[in-house]
Amino acid sequence: MRILLDTHVLLWALTEDKRLPAIASKMIEDLSNAIYCSVASLWEISIKHAVHPDLMPTDAETLKELCKEAGYELLSIEPRHIIALESLEAAGQKPIHHDPFDRILIAQAKSDSMVLLTADALITRYDENCILSLRPS
Repeated sequence: MRILLDTHVLLWALTEDKRLPAIASKMIEDLSNAIYCSVASLWEISIKHAVHPDLMPTDAETLKELCKEAGYELLSIEPRHIIALESLEAAGQKPIHHDPFDRILIAQAKSDSMVLLTADALITRYDENCILSLRPS
């Protein structure tokens, strides 16, 4: 399975945060799965670190190196991902939210036949088969 980690899941996995559910840890550690980190997550972390370094103690360069050390593949943003933004299904509604980082992660997973691993309640409201929720039903 090709798994794209949502930014918070990525941070939890890299820091062994107890908020990462055991099932997610097993999926990430399973060597038969390819784990991806999006450039969008690096961009998001860079912005958050610049604005609130006390709340986001890591920067994009450090995150990139940690991903490399963990064996995660870096996923660039390509034109096909931007085009896929227009096809996101929000259960018959307009986009659920306007967070460009979340939306591009969904589009990347959708267009590249990946599973987006997330615990974000807003993301799970998108009607897309590529989203795997870590939130209890």
